Amino acid sequence: MNSFFKKMNRSSNNDLLSTIAIAGIGAGTVTSFAVSQGQSPWMALLITAIATTFTVICHRAGLV
Repeated sequence: MNSFFKKMNRSSNNDLLSTIAIAGIGAGTVTSFAVSQGQSPWMALLITAIATTFTVICHRAGLV
């Protein structure tokens, strides 16, 4: 069972595109709610980009 998780972890570490997509969808969901409450769409886009970049950096560094 332990080898299964090692294989799963190794393949997910190499998939940068899926990491970006998952982080972007998560951050985009939160910021779209903020836009519906009156926040500027440009600010929401900036927040989404920063959150996605930070998440990808942390994931590639092995912190998450």
